[in-house]
Amino acid sequence: MARLTAPLGGEWRKSSYSAGNGNACVRLMVTDSGVAVDDSKRPDLAPLRYTRAELAAFLQAAKAGEFDHLLEG
Repeated sequence: MARLTAPLGGEWRKSSYSAGNGNACVRLMVTDSGVAVDDSKRPDLAPLRYTRAELAAFLQAAKAGEFDHLLEG
């Protein structure tokens, strides 16, 4: 688990689907142990960190539509 708390030294990347505002997006950074996720609107919060396996499971579920209900309403 220590690797998930190592200092970040990579480059943040944001989705091409983000609104044009660089200060209002979710950003991701590849790390030695996985991926860090950051909300650029809240630089005061520590980035969330996930292993590659955790991110792969989330992406697979999202592509399968398991979270589509969250966008309804």
